[in-house]
Amino acid sequence: MPPTNIVDAPHYGGQILPHKGKHDPAQQTTLAHAIHCRGVGLHSGRPVTLRLSPAPADTGLHIQRLDRPDARPFRLTSGCIMSSPLATVAASPHQSDLHVATIEHLLAALHACKIDNLLIQLDGPELPILDGCAASFIFLLEAAGRTYLNAPRHIIAVRQPISVEGENGAYARLLPHHQNQLHLSLSIDFPAPAIGQQSYALTLDKKHFKRDIAFARTFVNYEDIGRLHAQGLALGGSLENALVIQHDHALNPGGMRLVDECVRHKMLDAIGDLYCTGYSLAARFEAHKTGHSLNNQLLRALFASRDNWQFVKDFATILPLPHENIGLKDKNTLPLENSHAIRKSWSAAS
Repeated sequence: MPPTNIVDAPHYGGQILPHKGKHDPAQQTTLAHAIHCRGVGLHSGRPVTLRLSPAPADTGLHIQRLDRPDARPFRLTSGCIMSSPLATVAASPHQSDLHVATIEHLLAALHACKIDNLLIQLDGPELPILDGCAASFIFLLEAAGRTYLNAPRHIIAVRQPISVEGENGAYARLLPHHQNQLHLSLSIDFPAPAIGQQSYALTLDKKHFKRDIAFARTFVNYEDIGRLHAQGLALGGSLENALVIQHDHALNPGGMRLVDECVRHKMLDAIGDLYCTGYSLAARFEAHKTGHSLNNQLLRALFASRDNWQFVKDFATILPLPHENIGLKDKNTLPLENSHAIRKSWSAAS
C-alpha cells in the first residue's frame, strides 16, 4: 500500500493555505467552499445528506459517518476497500463495522476534476445515488469551486505491468505510460442484445470526462431487480437514477442516452475505483469485463511491491511523501438540497 505518513485524528484543526500567484496545475487542490446535497442511497433506499468540505494540502480524501457519534474520519486508500461486486465500499481501518458504500461516482468526478484533498461527510451508510452517474457530482464540484494549494501534486507512476484476472475471461491491468496521464481502454460483453459487446477508450481529463462519460448511468437487467430486492439491494433504484435493460431495449423514457452508454458507465466506475488511492495514476489501464472487485484487486497487486510504482512530480523527479498532520478549517456551506434540483440545474446548463 502507498504509505501516507498522515496522522489521523478525530478532531480537525489546521489551516488551508492557498497557492499564491498564478494557478499551477502541478499544485494540489481542494474545494473553494463546502457544499452539500440530499438524495437516497441506491441500495439502502435511505435518505442521506452528503457534505463536501475543503481540506489542507497533503491530507488526501477523508470520509466520516456523521450518523455514528463514535465515527472517526478515515483516509481513503485502496486497502480500505471491501470486496463488493455491485458498489465500491470503503471500511474504516479504525472501526471494522463502519462502512461507506457506493463511493465510485463521486470518486470519478473528483478524479476528473483533480480534487486532491477533501473531507466527505454523510449521515448514513451510503452516498446518495442522485442521477445514477457523475453529472450531479460534477455540478456540485463546479458550484463549490476549486482552490489551488501551496504544495506540489503527487502522482503515482506505474513502473512495470501489473495484471489480475477474474472469471469468464475478465481481466484488468496497469501498464507504464510515457506521460503523466491516465489512459483507459475498456470492453464489456453482456448477453442482453441491448448491450452486447462494447468498447471505449479515453485519456482522462475533465473536459472529456464531463462531455463523454459523466452522463452515463448505472445499469441493471430488469430480470435481476427482484433478486436484488430480495437481498436488500437496489431499494433506492428507479428509472430516474438507473438504466433498466430488458432484453433488446431500455425501459427508461427516452431509452439510452447513447448506444454505448453501458460501457461508458463501466469506464466511469473504473475512473472512480482507480481513485481509491487518493492519487492520480500515470499509467495505461486496460480491462475486459472488469468490475469493482477486480479493479480493487488490481490496485492491491500494484501496491504489493514498492518496485511496481513511484511517486512523481514529473517523470524526472521522485517526490518525497507528505509529513503534515491533517487539518480542516470550517467553511460556510453552499446548500443544494436535493438531487432533483441538481439534475435540473445541470440539464439547463448542458
